[in-house]
Amino acid sequence: MKKFILIFLFASPLMAQDYLPLYPAGIPNSKPVANKQKANKGADGIERISDVSVPTYRFFPAPASKNPQSCVVICPGGGYRILASSHEGYDIAAKFNEIGVSALVLYYRLPADSAQVEKKYAPLQDAQAAIALVRTNAAKWKIDPAKVGIMGFSAGGHLAATASTHFNKDYTGSLSGANLRPDFSILLYPVISMRPFGHGGSKQSLLGKNPTEEELALFSNEEQVTAQTPKAFIVHASDDTAVPLKNSLLYAERLTANKVPVDLHVYAKGGHGFGLNNKTTSGDLWFDRLITWMKANQLL
Repeated sequence: MKKFILIFLFASPLMAQDYLPLYPAGIPNSKPVANKQKANKGADGIERISDVSVPTYRFFPAPASKNPQSCVVICPGGGYRILASSHEGYDIAAKFNEIGVSALVLYYRLPADSAQVEKKYAPLQDAQAAIALVRTNAAKWKIDPAKVGIMGFSAGGHLAATASTHFNKDYTGSLSGANLRPDFSILLYPVISMRPFGHGGSKQSLLGKNPTEEELALFSNEEQVTAQTPKAFIVHASDDTAVPLKNSLLYAERLTANKVPVDLHVYAKGGHGFGLNNKTTSGDLWFDRLITWMKANQLL
């Protein structure tokens, strides 16, 4: 029986999709705390993971190819309180695999004073570690290290934008010399700013109830854009009442001002949190538009 199990695991393509520790040698900026992480699936069919204090990842390799392919680090959303791990996580990874792109779903730490010394840095540390991990394993995973992007939904979009604007500093303290800059970013209904038009819940979860002006400015990513910020593909619905469209508009405006290429797709309806399927757009799928954009940028 044991022999059968070992053979099955070796042969299964799901083996590479197990949850793996992001920091095998120790988690930076952490306090000793019991791991209370749990996953629940609601009546809407969406899996949500809470109490993430030990960051992990799942790698979804693209079908074998002669040439190294692109890879996308995916950051699910959830207001920095939970991770919407299915429709903004592994469902997205599966779509990328269909088009020959590898994906790494990042289960980043959710900010908590009980679990981190400086909770505001924990998600960014994990995003930087994930980007470095992909490039470290580029040869083994058949990935082009110059085609490593980051993607995020809602608060995960804030994390992706933060990684895209804060790559000049290693926030982990252990990645010295690593290239932490994403080559591109994909942002879905992203929280961009910590200003009043951002998302109050995400701001409080990340920065607490009384953030300083310095903290607000540092994590308002529209204020951190430079000419070195990676190109972006952005999708938002104008009737999004949870995260106002202004977040995406202002980020796109700042990218344009710095001569950074940006594709911004605004739908009249769709609300917030639609994942792959904006039910109001009929046959117009944003993922199809993403494929076109990736081809135009030699990422496919």
